[in-house]
Amino acid sequence: MDDRTILGRINELVDEEHRLRTQAQAGGISSDEEQSRLRELEESLDQCWDLLRRRRAARDSGSDPDATHPASRAQVERYLQ
Repeated sequence: MDDRTILGRINELVDEEHRLRTQAQAGGISSDEEQSRLRELEESLDQCWDLLRRRRAARDSGSDPDATHPASRAQVERYLQ
């Protein structure tokens, strides 16, 4: 997965997040459904941003960014902020 593909996926996830919030405000889905899906979206976004950062770091250090693979959601979610 290249940087452009990752950025495209990030944009898709953000768009879905906006649609979800609009749908919840209109009463189209329950608060529980919204919160559950938002949690999934946030985890996926974190995973995409992490991969993009690690690819850029690999490139900056002279390594092959294509050798960088996504970290698991569990690993990314345990990072300290």
